Amino acid sequence: MLAMKIIILFTACIAVLCGCAMQQDVIALYDRIAVLEQRNIELEKDEAQLKSLTQESIKKQEEKEHYYRTRSADIHVMLDGLREEIRILNGKLEEAEYLLKRKIAVLEDVGAKRKDVLGKVEERSALNYDYIVNIQKYLNLEPPGSDSKTKAVGKTDPPKRSGGSEDEIYASAKQAFDHGDLEAAREEFQRIIKQYPKSQHADNAQFWIGEIYYREKWYEKAILEYQKVIEKYPKGNKAPASFLKQGLAFLNLGEKANARLILEELILKYPKSNEADIAKKKLKGFK
Repeated sequence: MLAMKIIILFTACIAVLCGCAMQQDVIALYDRIAVLEQRNIELEKDEAQLKSLTQESIKKQEEKEHYYRTRSADIHVMLDGLREEIRILNGKLEEAEYLLKRKIAVLEDVGAKRKDVLGKVEERSALNYDYIVNIQKYLNLEPPGSDSKTKAVGKTDPPKRSGGSEDEIYASAKQAFDHGDLEAAREEFQRIIKQYPKSQHADNAQFWIGEIYYREKWYEKAILEYQKVIEKYPKGNKAPASFLKQGLAFLNLGEKANARLILEELILKYPKSNEADIAKKKLKGFK
């Protein structure tokens, strides 16, 4: 009986001890579950943040891709526009080059024709000069350029000269020209060209020499003197006038074809000059 009680008591102790042990395990299990739940919550938060960041990153990436696509499209449009402008400019450049070549060809052709005409004029002028000299010799007259006034002893008077500066010589020559003393004017203008070839008056002096021959109606010689202005002083203020007077000299010689050639060249080379306007009016009167 006593042994039974002892067994029962022992069994009860064991049960109590086992109950205490199981209760501790349950508590420990709950703690672990709580920790796991906390970790799960944190993981869910991290997952939510990662998802948010991922969506934001995807959105930014999409925005960037849209921006780059838009910029790429704009650049393509700009490139297409530039290509079109380049194509148009190339077309204009080719057209301008073609027109320039045509103009150069026309000028070269006109220049060659004018050179041929001037060569013939020079030959004719030389023949006329020889013819005049022969007539003067036959009539016992003095050759051109000599002074018709002689002293009693038979010597010619020395030409009356102005001062030595180019301005004084030019003023004296122009005054003689304006007063109709063409021989004195010619001599003084030639003096400027000889003594002061780089003078500011040189081109004007050469032009007035041509004018003197024009007034004397020696049109062939006038044409040649005007040609010197055109060749030596193409940028001078008398170049357009020299072209015009060449054309008029040819008209006075009855050579309309050569006159037209010279006047057309004047218009080509100096289209904005007053002489070009006069040349256009002259050409309208040609048949």
